[in-house]
Amino acid sequence: MPVINLSLLDILLLLLAPAVGSFLGVLALRLPAGQDVVRQASACDHCRQVLSWRDLVPLLSWLALGGKCRHCATPIPVVLPLLEAGAVFLALLAIWRMPSDVQALTGAGFLWCLLVLFVIDLTHFRLPDVLTGTVFVLGCLLAVLDPWRGLNSALIGAIAGAGSFWLIRIAYARLRGREGLGMGDVKLMAGLGAGLGAQALPLLVLLAALGALVWAGAQALRQNTSLQARTALPFGSFLCLAAGILLLGNA
Repeated sequence: MPVINLSLLDILLLLLAPAVGSFLGVLALRLPAGQDVVRQASACDHCRQVLSWRDLVPLLSWLALGGKCRHCATPIPVVLPLLEAGAVFLALLAIWRMPSDVQALTGAGFLWCLLVLFVIDLTHFRLPDVLTGTVFVLGCLLAVLDPWRGLNSALIGAIAGAGSFWLIRIAYARLRGREGLGMGDVKLMAGLGAGLGAQALPLLVLLAALGALVWAGAQALRQNTSLQARTALPFGSFLCLAAGILLLGNA
């Protein structure tokens, strides 16, 4: 098994990860609903009781409460502990795969954004601008930290990613008379192109398309229906999944 030598920054990153995962859960639940993600106190969605600090300890509170609200016993959305655990797992992968501590920190942030975007698009078919914008900034930073790339490479990748999807969006709308790709996908591709580089985009889209096809097929089998041309697909989710695989695989 590979040995991970942890630096002080790596340890701090791992200590921070559960809290970040908790915040990702807040983003996943509140951003699609247009709610405040900073000033609004954490409360049970069912009984509206404001939660105390002992109900908000990442992972441990969920386990201690048996996955239910302390006040009304309503099940806590399982996405919350999954995001907390996922944030820790992605931090470990970033530390393992990225060449330096600073790149691991930046890579973890990039992966965390992809994780919450994956969940939001899968559940609400939305890609919030604040998150796609953060992916772009972190993608540019990843390129700057890479001695083989740089900011020019990031901008070229962003233009290639966003430009290609914008053209596909326009062409599809004119040919089919309806929207096939949202602007959220276009904005997301700017960040993915910046972070991964233009050369990675064909493989990125191929992996995402395969993932979306498998997901759609599984949904059709589960519902005992056939695939339809108008079936809505959370393609952004699979772009995020593919981007995470490529980032870690090529590091």
